[in-house]
Amino acid sequence: MNRRIVGIVGASLLLTMLVAVVADAHDLFLRPRDFIVRAGSEVRVRVLNGTFTSSESSVARDRLRDLTVVGPSGTTHPDRSGWTDDAKESGWRVATNAPGTYLLGASLDPKTIRLTGTQFNGYLREEGLHDVVSARKSARALGTPAHERYAKHVKALVRAQGDGAGADTAYRVMLGYPAELVPLDDPYVLPAGGMLRVRAYADGRPIANQVVQAGGRTTSGSRIKQREVRTDASGMARFRLDTRGTWYVKFIHMRAVPASAGDSVNYESKWATLTFARP
Repeated sequence: MNRRIVGIVGASLLLTMLVAVVADAHDLFLRPRDFIVRAGSEVRVRVLNGTFTSSESSVARDRLRDLTVVGPSGTTHPDRSGWTDDAKESGWRVATNAPGTYLLGASLDPKTIRLTGTQFNGYLREEGLHDVVSARKSARALGTPAHERYAKHVKALVRAQGDGAGADTAYRVMLGYPAELVPLDDPYVLPAGGMLRVRAYADGRPIANQVVQAGGRTTSGSRIKQREVRTDASGMARFRLDTRGTWYVKFIHMRAVPASAGDSVNYESKWATLTFARP
């Protein structure tokens, strides 16, 4: 094999590795195959590590920091036996009992990632982290590489139908995750075109002026265009659920870590997603 071919193969392998590294920092969603089930049935959850429609890698059980299920009958912390994975996608099997809305939560331990300045800036812009880009630009640090610690914390709302289903409060329970979206309205009982209110938290405190994004897929599979708002002084964001289908709400709370902190990273981020259906 001549040097030119070796160079091409080497460059291709490097590009593949870089793509894999960047992909590992993409979104994580809990996306049940059916968001609305019969009470007493099992919910089969796809764990999508990548985008809302596809997964680029699985999440190993040993990365799970917490699993929580909140339902009409109370809160449980299932063991990891219901968590499965293959090469590109994990899954979670969750049992329901009484009718009502169920909150499913999973929290992962942190990981670190290294990116070039160009890669990091692109990822910041894609994820709506405009304030971090502006701060890097003001500091003339756009070319500075990033060594980031990140952790993902995800939730889904599922509706179990059955006789006797009534109003409940499982949907708005706080799980105490480092980053968390807490809905103040149950999307399964909101009127058509209703406004969903969600509050963004980091380390248990509401975050003001945080960029929050929402989007999803219609019942026919078409894309629900992603929209973006900032939270108010109380950490609240509002989205009109004007389309039937499956929805996500998400945010990334990122801070620069100064060198004086003596940390091994120069950025830390906490990711939160919430998924549900709009019948």
